[in-house]
Amino acid sequence: LTSPRKSIPLGTISAVIITALIYVSLIFVVSLIATPEEMTANYNLFIEKALYGPLVIAGLLGATLSSALGSFIGAPRIMLALAEKGLLPKSPKLAKLSTKGEPINAMYFTAIVVFIGISLRNLNTIAPILTMFFMITYAMINIVVLLEQSLGLPSYRPTLKVPLLVPALGAFGSIAIMFVINVIVALFSLIFIFVFYFYLVKLNLKSEVGDSRSGLFTALAEWATKKSSNLSPEKEVRSWRPNLLIPMQMPKEIRSAYKLIHSIVYPKGSVKILSLINENVQEQRNNEQFLKNAIKKYKEGYISASYAFVDGSEFNTSVKISMQSLNAAFFKPNVIFVSIDSANVQNAFYDQLRSDAEKNDFGVLMYIPFSTASLAIEKNITLWLTDITADWKETFNIGNNDLGTLLALLICKNWKGTIEAHIVNNDPGLSFSENDIEDFSTMVRFPKNTTINIMEGDLLENTKKYRSTDISIFSANNDMKTADMINLVQTSRISAVFCIDSQSENVLV
Repeated sequence: LTSPRKSIPLGTISAVIITALIYVSLIFVVSLIATPEEMTANYNLFIEKALYGPLVIAGLLGATLSSALGSFIGAPRIMLALAEKGLLPKSPKLAKLSTKGEPINAMYFTAIVVFIGISLRNLNTIAPILTMFFMITYAMINIVVLLEQSLGLPSYRPTLKVPLLVPALGAFGSIAIMFVINVIVALFSLIFIFVFYFYLVKLNLKSEVGDSRSGLFTALAEWATKKSSNLSPEKEVRSWRPNLLIPMQMPKEIRSAYKLIHSIVYPKGSVKILSLINENVQEQRNNEQFLKNAIKKYKEGYISASYAFVDGSEFNTSVKISMQSLNAAFFKPNVIFVSIDSANVQNAFYDQLRSDAEKNDFGVLMYIPFSTASLAIEKNITLWLTDITADWKETFNIGNNDLGTLLALLICKNWKGTIEAHIVNNDPGLSFSENDIEDFSTMVRFPKNTTINIMEGDLLENTKKYRSTDISIFSANNDMKTADMINLVQTSRISAVFCIDSQSENVLV
């Protein structure tokens, strides 16, 4: 073809129009030469009514043989292409070529399938099955065109433009015709397609030319983001999930907290690691390699993860600017996570980080492992709740306890563990009856095996009584500084996470 871009669309449309005219003409012809009863009962109608029957038989044989030959040439090569990409079971064997470059094993497999079909000796049995996959192909082409045309992607610039109604009717019509032909076969065909798709997804195949789904999903996400922003500029608290921003000063901060971070964000959260560019070239290379390996490890655990380096002389300022910049994004981290080494702590840094996070509406998780403890058992979680407001039932507000409670629920689910909740109540105007405790448990939707205790007095003194746990979760009030948190961990001898709410969490809704 001298101009494929023009010739192919023209040839395709011409073929469709000519074929449609022939089929419509045949409908009128057969209506003139036979009754409806003859058309449904006699498959040899055209042969018997023709002026010269053998000519019709020759035409049928020629059309059938040419279609069969075309399919037999094309099918093994399609199977070869699939096998070369590793998409089929026993792909190496199916991708084997003969000395002449022919896909010999794929041809044998195709021949076997053909002979099985012929042995059925009933076209009405085979035809619906073959038709289903053609109709699924037509439907998917129309659906893709409909989506791309609806999204208005600049990359979608077809030389043959059609109204939006055309792919919509094409997709609906293809699926409808499948069920008109045979409902059972249509259902099994769709199930087979979905099963095969998820099989391919599980293979986690990588293409050198990219994945078209990525761009389509991105466009759909952008469309959904715009719609969501128009409906509600502020994020709904019910849609909250843990998206962590982790300022990293030293790689050991990530190493020591890896299992805890995974337990917090799995399966729907995300991790973004922020590190300061090191002026030492070798140290910078080491940090880059470490972060690449860490991100790879998170992604292997099916967690969305990424990292970035920022340039600056002072890490607090760099983190603050990063938070301010991220506030303009729709999909942004919502919680700052830090792992604090109590043996080499920088109290001023963490106190300032906490202050900056609160100003920028970020929640804060401050993990302080006890020196000789670890998270190896991963079973028991102790949740400490303080300063619950007296009107919590009416206002659905439990103070600075939402993030800590959500964290306990997430960890409990991933650990398949148990929660022991302690409410430290020193407010004379607030009391907890048995009904109040039951209402609190119901509204939070704690797991069934959760125990809730009410106590009074100093938080530090109470923690000394409960040391048989794997991790403690505290809600840090405004008076609690980093030094106080470290002292609490050292006294209780239990690793702990201290939580500061933002305005994006509410465990009661």
